[in-house]
Amino acid sequence: MSTAPALDPTHTALLVMDYQPVILAVLPEDGDRKALLDRVAGAIADVRAYGGTIAYVRVGFTEADWDAVPAVNKSFAPLAQHRVMHHEDPATAIHERLAPQDGDITVRKIRYGGMSTTDLDQQLRERGITTLVVSGISTSGVVLSTVIDAADLDYRLYVLSDGVADPDTEVHNVLLHKVFPSRAHIIDTAELHALLQAD
Repeated sequence: MSTAPALDPTHTALLVMDYQPVILAVLPEDGDRKALLDRVAGAIADVRAYGGTIAYVRVGFTEADWDAVPAVNKSFAPLAQHRVMHHEDPATAIHERLAPQDGDITVRKIRYGGMSTTDLDQQLRERGITTLVVSGISTSGVVLSTVIDAADLDYRLYVLSDGVADPDTEVHNVLLHKVFPSRAHIIDTAELHALLQAD
């Protein structure tokens, strides 16, 4: 059983980050990808059932966004140069298996973190959210950046160990076992279900 504190759903949001076809494509093409989507879909259903908030983060660029990326940005300058991941491209939409519903938060970002180029923090605070459960692809990208930002903003944090994934298994494991535990409770989707019930 998890030693993490029980969750109060009314003050909790599940972050579903970068679950877009274009991002999922970086993961190995095997049964794991479907299983990952199934687990996150289950987590979404659990948080909804207990009255929590679902917040979606996706990456996508407008022409103006591409034009504003400086050449010194090692990660994003190549995307801008090749005009990759236009925000209206269906491949940048949230995966249909996890589609948002009315009342969910949805933000579009143009850098790694879920908060640095969006109003996500503001929208969460307006709803009284103090606790975040984090899922996303990749562990070394959006998850790492968002966990660091959210910890600095004093959210209580939980990272879904089976709701995050990365093409680099070694980096994924180091983050989950060495980096994130100093900032977040590490739980899996089964523990999430139990912690929602425990309140």
